[in-house]
Amino acid sequence: MSADPFRLGWFANLTAPNWNTAFRGNDPVENFFSGRFHVDMVRAMEKACMDFIMIEDSLMVPNVLGGDMEMELKHAVYAPKMDPVVTASMLAEATERIGIIATASTTFYHPWHLARQFATLNNITQGRIGWNIVTSSEDLAAQNYGLDVLPEHDLRYEMAAEFVDVAKKLWASWEPDAIVADPETGYYADHTKVHEVNHEGRFYKSRGPLNLPAGPGGRPVFCQAGSSPKGRDFAAANSDVILTIPNGVEGAKEYRADVRRRAEAMGRDPDEIKIFPVIQPILAETMELAREKRDRWFADKQHAMELQMAHMAGTMEIDFLQFDPDQPLPDDVTTNGHQGQLDIWRKVLGGRTIREGMSAMRIETVPLVGTPDSVAAEMDEFMQEVGGDGFLIFGQPVSREYINDITNGLVPALQRRGVVRTSYAHTTLRENLRSF
Repeated sequence: MSADPFRLGWFANLTAPNWNTAFRGNDPVENFFSGRFHVDMVRAMEKACMDFIMIEDSLMVPNVLGGDMEMELKHAVYAPKMDPVVTASMLAEATERIGIIATASTTFYHPWHLARQFATLNNITQGRIGWNIVTSSEDLAAQNYGLDVLPEHDLRYEMAAEFVDVAKKLWASWEPDAIVADPETGYYADHTKVHEVNHEGRFYKSRGPLNLPAGPGGRPVFCQAGSSPKGRDFAAANSDVILTIPNGVEGAKEYRADVRRRAEAMGRDPDEIKIFPVIQPILAETMELAREKRDRWFADKQHAMELQMAHMAGTMEIDFLQFDPDQPLPDDVTTNGHQGQLDIWRKVLGGRTIREGMSAMRIETVPLVGTPDSVAAEMDEFMQEVGGDGFLIFGQPVSREYINDITNGLVPALQRRGVVRTSYAHTTLRENLRSF
């Protein structure tokens, strides 16, 4: 058994669940657009005492693969997709203790706008909200906001660093005791404890103050997925939660050690940062049935290749149809999008042909296939070896069956081993993340 317990989060992709996959028939389409599916999902996760749900986002309908939108819309890869910040408010109303992390881009928001939205959510949830900080990686998204192309990769991180700095100043513009609500003096808020920010930087300008207090904890929890050197620096400097897909146990150990080293060099306590490798467990009552389920899910090689190509083309803006599918990915392929992700996927492809590699590719740190008890044991062993902080469940494509496998199968098995929480010790996401 692990010396220390670990945490569990869930990666939620707000594209249509289970469309045209082995999970076909899971839910009527209208349950996706009404939010019914997602409310049921987050309530099941809260009942299992998972730490948080993280709602990802994208801001375009890609037309990179083959020069049109066919594959992306055929497989519902990037659209339809609901706004995660709005969805977070709905999920917060349906729950009481689980953390809710919403994605928002520093490239297309203004710091004041984002700070106000997340202060509102932080107050509504009483400290359960988090912000997944992304810089965006697609020129197609930029073109929806009046730009032709994105700023260069490293420049986007420089902009993001100043953006976060401005947002933090805005969240701090109300002192914790600024609201006095004193009926004798008639003062609701003490104006001497609400301060202008007057930020004028390289990229942003904002007078401040924010027009409401930041809420419990002084700001939302910060989440980020940094893979490139610039991304790792940014995550080490800012994040409370880091999401990552390292290659196996050794890759996870290297990533965690590197980020903690960077954080310490920046004057941060590395224990404040919780790193969540991505996994996608496949569960059944017996090992044989679990392997059969895995094989069934990935039996349609053409579907799997199309899906992966559409996903990678969207995030990296590379038309993979231009390459011979029966040859490896050329060495000279580059991107201004997710550079760290391209490096990871190149390693995962491992010299295989594009057809072989993409039809077999899965988004996971280590493969986990088996019974709830056997997978729980593997997760425990992983944490003992890596010394990590938690796992992010990547249940894609998601279904009620899969959610039940995790929340009523795997989580109880982990709880029996004493390695995950059985209750929430605190009311805020930050306190729960740091409670062990």
